[in-house]
Amino acid sequence: MSLIQEFKAFASRGNVIDMAVGIIIGAAFGKIVSSFVGDVIMPPIGLILGGVDFSDLAITLKAAEGSAPAVVIAYGKFLQTIIDFLIISFAIFMGLKAINTLKRKQEEEAAAAPAGPTKDQELLAEIRDLLKARQEK
Repeated sequence: MSLIQEFKAFASRGNVIDMAVGIIIGAAFGKIVSSFVGDVIMPPIGLILGGVDFSDLAITLKAAEGSAPAVVIAYGKFLQTIIDFLIISFAIFMGLKAINTLKRKQEEEAAAAPAGPTKDQELLAEIRDLLKARQEK
C-alpha cells in the first residue's frame, strides 16, 4: 500500500474526522472562554482587588533601551491563562457530569425494565409445550 493510500485510509476513518471536529470546536470554545474571562470575569475581580488589571502585571528585568524592547516576566498574562484553564476545565467537567448522569439514568431504566422472553425463547417454549402435549396423549 502506498503512502498516499495509507494516509487516505487513515484520514477517512470516522474517529479522525470526529477528532478534527472536536479540536476545531475546542479552539473556538477556548476563544469564547478567554473572552469571557478577560472581558467579563477579570474586570470585577481587578476592581475588587483595587483596580488591578491582571494582563498588565509584570516584572521588568531590563528596561527598554533604544529600539530594544524591555525584558519582562508577564505573570499577569500567566494568571489570566490559569484562570482560563480552570474555567474551561470546570465547563468540561460539568458537561461530562451531565452526560454521565444521562447515561446512568438510561442504564437504570434499561435495568429496571423487565426483560421479556425473546422471540427464540417464545418459540422454544411453544415447541416444549407441544412436545409435552404429545407425550401426555
